[in-house]
This record gives sequence, structure tokens and C-alpha cells, in this order.
Amino acid sequence: MQIVKTLERMFTEGLINRREFMARLSALGIAATVSPLLIPKKVKAAVPKKGGHFVMGATGGSTTDSMDPTTLTSNMNQNVNWQIRNSLVEFDHNFNIIPELAESWGSTPDAKVWTFKLRKGVEFHNGKTMTAEDVIFSINLHRGEDSKSGAKGYLKSIVDIKADGKYEVVVTLDGGSADFPANFGDYHITMCPAGTAGPEFEKGVGTGGYILEAWEPGVRALAKRNPNYWKEGRAHFDSIETLSIVDTNARTNALKTGQILFMDRVELKTAHLLKRVKGIEVVPVTATAHYTIPMLVNRAPYNDNNVRTALKLAVDREALVKTILRGFGEPGNDHPIAPVNKYYAKDLEQRKYDPDKAKFHMKKAGMLDHTFNLHAADAAFAGAVDAAVLMKEQAKKAGININVVREPDDGYWSNVWIKKEWCMCYWGGRPIEDMMFSVAYSKGAPWNDTFWDNDRFNKLLVEARAELNEDKRRKMYYDMQEICRNDSGTVVPMFNQMVFANSDKVTHGPISGHMAMDGMRNGERWWFK
Repeated sequence: MQIVKTLERMFTEGLINRREFMARLSALGIAATVSPLLIPKKVKAAVPKKGGHFVMGATGGSTTDSMDPTTLTSNMNQNVNWQIRNSLVEFDHNFNIIPELAESWGSTPDAKVWTFKLRKGVEFHNGKTMTAEDVIFSINLHRGEDSKSGAKGYLKSIVDIKADGKYEVVVTLDGGSADFPANFGDYHITMCPAGTAGPEFEKGVGTGGYILEAWEPGVRALAKRNPNYWKEGRAHFDSIETLSIVDTNARTNALKTGQILFMDRVELKTAHLLKRVKGIEVVPVTATAHYTIPMLVNRAPYNDNNVRTALKLAVDREALVKTILRGFGEPGNDHPIAPVNKYYAKDLEQRKYDPDKAKFHMKKAGMLDHTFNLHAADAAFAGAVDAAVLMKEQAKKAGININVVREPDDGYWSNVWIKKEWCMCYWGGRPIEDMMFSVAYSKGAPWNDTFWDNDRFNKLLVEARAELNEDKRRKMYYDMQEICRNDSGTVVPMFNQMVFANSDKVTHGPISGHMAMDGMRNGERWWFK
């Protein structure tokens, strides 16, 4: 039966221990028929061990970083956030949502009213017991009128949120939302004590497996294991040190010399060489991650769809995958839904490099004499500057002039992204279509990084969210991908595999493709051999 398979999977991945596994089976009245003895020996042998100091080298850290959950923009602070905090739900490596701080949830038949039952006895690092008050506060951080949170778009449909006792939260929506609980698995929506504000966020008080000991934005974070962690079978290291090492060569050398035990974003040009280094494992993960090149459609000339279409047609995606990704990925089709997503529009015509059509549209816009500034830094993604230069050469065949503006790595996400008219960007993607569209493409979303506003798209977004019929929903999401492809201000040239490397001294279970760094939870999920 399915529930037994789910429990077996949770046991093998270390989400529950043997005692809890047997207790849950007993509660179902089937303990006599199923036993952990049925689990393969090789899985039972991979029981996590406690101890050790785990050091990571992460990209993207900036001196402007904060531990305010509404402002998480870099790999570094996103990862540290989940070391020290938890969400209501969690994504496993198959993109399924599983309980975290919410023990269970359910809705009315129209999926408009959702009730979340919270775990009891969970403590924040300061000793305060988590209750519905803290959960409501933490969710409302992202909902305020002045909030710039990347999660604000997910929560726009909430019309009321209230406590039903100390350990239940009731959320009422303005319409049905079949996937609504998945929104609470977003890395922004982690739980903080009610009333946390301003500098208090930098202390990192949460319910997570590690307690923040030191935090230097864009430099270093140190966290030590929480002795009172509520989640069994997680948080195995004694301590975790997270270092911001933006330069790829520096990260690689640090891994080779043992200064760090994990690095994200391996230099793809030298991945084959790194594989040969004794004691190092290189791991590619296919997921929802993709590179984008957003243009601000509220500024001329990007407010003309002929310009947007011309720039999309002027990109040789196959060449970028081969040259920049070294084959670790595949061409994008100017929408953010990945082939691994449930409602991926696999029959949508793949956009190809077509200089003649690009020139036609640019001439129609009257912009063939215009020079387009493309802002780039490798803080966006490894090879972003090289990709921009390659695009400049590709566009020349269409008579389109691109000027590559090289920006500093430090502060890129606060000074360039959503500020400059056209720039290089990276998205980890989202496991649920509604989440990806809501955070980056819906009208008014803080992370709608092109300020795109398409009436038909916005209408479909609301309708698809509430549609419970699977076939109708699929058609709506297919249509939305086509609208993005043909009208949005986002060039999506590539879906990249996430390639990381680690010392063979550490090990782990199945890797999540939800986000980089094992769904940003490698600190909690991994252990020393």
C-alpha cells in the first residue's frame, strides 16, 4: 500500500528512525506484516553518523546579505537559512511535499480553506516553544504592503490567516488552490519567533538543526548543532562553517587542498579534470535550475515585443549549452518550466537561433541602430560573462549591437538585478508550476524581474491554481508556457544541471534537485562516513 512505501522511503532517507517507523506502522495496524528487515541491507548500512566539522564553499555571498527571510538572494544565505530554520513543509528529492513543522494539513472540498496542524513541543533556539502565533507572524512577514519578499507572490491569494488554538493555523484563500501547501516549502517562508524585527533577524533564531554562532555577510557563517533539535535523523554534523568563495578557481583549490569539503557550481570547463582528483566526487543533478536574461519591459525599447522577440531569436542556445555548460544541460525555450516538472509543455516548438528573423523583428521595431547594454558578472552564474560575450557575437549576424557591461560580483543582486535594463540571471527553479510563475512572472510580484504584465497569463494563473481537474490544469499550464515564450521579457537560453563537488569523506542519501546544494539542505541531510 502507498502509505507503507512512503514510510519505507522516509526511513531509508533518514527522515524517521527505526522506532518511529515501527510506531507509525503499529498505528496503522500493519506492524506484523511489514518490518525494516525488508529494507535492503545496503540502505540499512548507510545509517548517518553524528559528529565532525563540515566546511562549505558557496557562491553568491555578498556583503549586502541578510538573514531576514524576506531578503534571501544568494546561495550562501539561502543555505544558512535552512541550517538554522525550518518551514511548514519540505520537498523530498522527488519533489513531493512532506511534513516538517506542520504535522499534517487538509482543505475544504473547493481547496479554499486550508488547516495546518503544527508539531507540538518544538522549541526555538532561545527556548521559546513554537506556536501558531509564530507561524502566522512568519507568514505575514512576506504579505505586507511594503514587503519586497520573493515569496510575496505565492501568498497573494490569502484573505485571512488565523489560529485555531495554539497548534492549528487556518488559511482562507480568495479562490481554490490545489497546490497551496507547497508554497510553504519555499526557502523564504521559514519560521521565526513572533516579533522578530530588524537586527534581530541577524541572530538567526529558528527551530533548525543548527544554532547560528557567527554571521559575517558575504564572508562566513558558523553554526553548531542544536542539542534540542526536534527532527530525528537529521543535523548530523557537530558544526557547519559556510564560506563565501565567489571565485570558482579559489573554491576549487580550497576543495582540492581540504580547506573545504563541499563546493557548489563546479567550473564546467574543468569538471572532467576535477573528477580525476583522488578523494573528490563530482555530482551533476538534473532539476529545475535555469539561466535567464531578463529585460525590463517597463522601459523602452524593451516595451516593444518585436525587440524582445528579436533578442530571443538572436541567441544560439545549442552553442551556449555546448560552450558554457559543456553539455551539462539543455536548451531553454523562453519559459521557466523544466522538463522534470509535472506540466512541462513538451510539444511546444523549440525556439531556434534565427539571425534573419531576429533582424526582421528588430528592423520592424526600428532599433537596428540601437546598442543594447547587457550587464553581466559571474555572480549571476559561473560563465555568465563568457555567455554574454558569446551572445554579443551571435547577435552580430542579425545586425544587432550588444555592449557587454561587466559588473562587480559583490552587490550584483542588489545593484544590478531588477535595476539595470538587461542582465544575466540565475534561477534555481521551483518544483511546482504555480510557484515558479507566481514568484517571477505574475503581475506585481516583487521578483518579477522584468515587470512583465500579461492579462491573459495573469488570468490563467489564477484559474489554473483553482482547477482541480488534472487535464484542464495541464492545458492551462501549457498555454502559460507558450505565452511566456512569445511575449515575456525573459530570455531563457539554458536549463543547467547543478554540478557540485565534495570530499569523499562525506556522504548522503538521494540528492534533491529542488534547489542547489541538495535542495539547500545538505547541511542537515549529509554526514561524515
